[in-house]
Amino acid sequence: MTPVELAFSEQGILAKVLSGYLPRQPQIDMALEVELAIENQTSLVVEAGTGTGKTFAYLIPALLSEKKVIVSTGTKNLQEQLFHKDIPLLKQAMATNAQMALLKGRANYLCIYRLELYQNERGQLDAQTLADYVKVKQWSTQTHSGDIGELVDVPEDSAIFPYVTSTVDNCLARDCPHIDDCYLVHARKKAIDADVVVVNHHLFFADMALKDTGFGELIPQADVVVFDEAHQIPDIASEYFGQAFSTRQILELCSDLIQLYHTSLTDVKQLGKAAEKLQKTAQEFRLLFNHDPERGNWREMISLPRIKRCFENLKTDLDFVYQVVKLCVSRNEAIDHCFERAVSILAQYDIMANVEQFGVSYWYETTRRHVVLHLTPLSVADKFQHYIEQSNAGWIFTSATIAVDGGFNHFTQQLGIESAATLLVDSPFDYLQQSQLIVPRYLPEAHKAERAQALANVAKPLIAASKGACFMLFTSYRMLNQVADILADTIDNPLLVQGQMSKSKILQEFTNNPDAVLLATASFWEGIDVRGNKLTCVIIDKLPFASPDDPMLQARSEDVKRQGKDPFYEIQLPQAVIALKQGVGRLIRDVTDQGVMVICDDRLVNRPYGQVFLKSLPDMRRSRNIEAGRLFLENLHQH
Repeated sequence: MTPVELAFSEQGILAKVLSGYLPRQPQIDMALEVELAIENQTSLVVEAGTGTGKTFAYLIPALLSEKKVIVSTGTKNLQEQLFHKDIPLLKQAMATNAQMALLKGRANYLCIYRLELYQNERGQLDAQTLADYVKVKQWSTQTHSGDIGELVDVPEDSAIFPYVTSTVDNCLARDCPHIDDCYLVHARKKAIDADVVVVNHHLFFADMALKDTGFGELIPQADVVVFDEAHQIPDIASEYFGQAFSTRQILELCSDLIQLYHTSLTDVKQLGKAAEKLQKTAQEFRLLFNHDPERGNWREMISLPRIKRCFENLKTDLDFVYQVVKLCVSRNEAIDHCFERAVSILAQYDIMANVEQFGVSYWYETTRRHVVLHLTPLSVADKFQHYIEQSNAGWIFTSATIAVDGGFNHFTQQLGIESAATLLVDSPFDYLQQSQLIVPRYLPEAHKAERAQALANVAKPLIAASKGACFMLFTSYRMLNQVADILADTIDNPLLVQGQMSKSKILQEFTNNPDAVLLATASFWEGIDVRGNKLTCVIIDKLPFASPDDPMLQARSEDVKRQGKDPFYEIQLPQAVIALKQGVGRLIRDVTDQGVMVICDDRLVNRPYGQVFLKSLPDMRRSRNIEAGRLFLENLHQH
């Protein structure tokens, strides 16, 4: 027996730490393939169905290899779980002295300099932000790690965080008076010395892109790289190999300049004026876009006269700020740094003003307060392939949802890793016994006015039968809000609607309140783990095809057409299949879980491509009758 086989045997590592552990062949198969990829410094792509135990299947061979390992995850939740739960468990069982480090993105660490900077400006904060500031200040005297994740009583989306954390733009780096105590620097040093580093995809690719430009090297050189939740990687990688220009950067620069004017540069009246003028123009620019967050084609948008005019005004006001700050250079380190930021923002502005480049997509997205303009390459395959070839490392890509109709091509092509070994490991759950798939008949088409009412009618008997243990997942905010309004007037269950509170708070309320029903969009389709009778029904409003207006999709589709291929089958279908698999994966999380999956989309049964979806989903009992689902749930909740 190899050490890996031994680890998964009845007397092995896992048997020591997991009560009732029984060896499972699919998990062992995956672990042996991972061991091989690490040994041979090759790439491996694995789809491991929910319940396979993929985390241990890659962690054990990685730890046994005694090489330097980076594990990158798609969500902070999984990052925390790996570092605080799974790895310590194995470490204890293996009696290893391997050093572990958890490394998050810069925005997760308290910046001592900025905390001090804003101590003098508390008068400008509203009551809620001030209350949060006081909590942060108190916590700052006790924390060892500076990780703002420790602040459980301050909301994740609190307005205080931009004031007390740094960005690449506003960090003073070696010029900072607190460089020796910097929490981010300490976390990085720890990661460089550690044997196993747990990061997330955004941090990994931010670092990879920085190396590409010859700057710092945040993630140390590794012998083994594991991407869990790897289905997210192609999009995240594209983002980091592109360019972005954001009103957030502008407003943060203005805020810091106004701060400096009030404190150390009170004699430079023009500084306050220039910053306030630019601040106002940036806010006006955001107001030209729809109130609700959206994405769109920047090439088309900049051709509209009112947008073009306001965008040009931004340049004028940016230039004015640049000229004023230039006159203050060398007065102090903070203003010198602001000058560098102004230069960098102007350079990004020029990139977004010239929309003629080929092989890239120009697109914008808005949040409630900001506009971000993006230039994104249509393919990262060449860059990524080169990176992997240079690395001399073993690369493992795994997720519960990478394969489409049993194949991996669409994933490996996007990353230029066509030579990677692939493995498909089925879930050990008995879906035929544990679950039922309902595709209701006679629903109005998606664009019809009566659609929301019809979805509410489907949901009501199922919510009643599941006693509120129900998720409704939507592909658009518009439909989410319409259905939420109808249900609010017609059922007694409390409704938890995404957008009304933070994600973690909604999930907490859902698990604590036995009757609550959760209504959400994209970010709840994955990475959510609710087990047992608390979640027995998941209703999905329609197949999650990306909006045809999505600018990245449009640009990639044009590119695929030029190659003589069909964008629907090459891009849209695989993306939608993976998104649907993620949504369906919320239902059965354990061997004892049972439940009903309702997909309110006829195309599953009456379009040829419906078969691709069905073949990619777990093998559930199927029905077109809502009554069958209701009876299944009633029966389940009586026991």
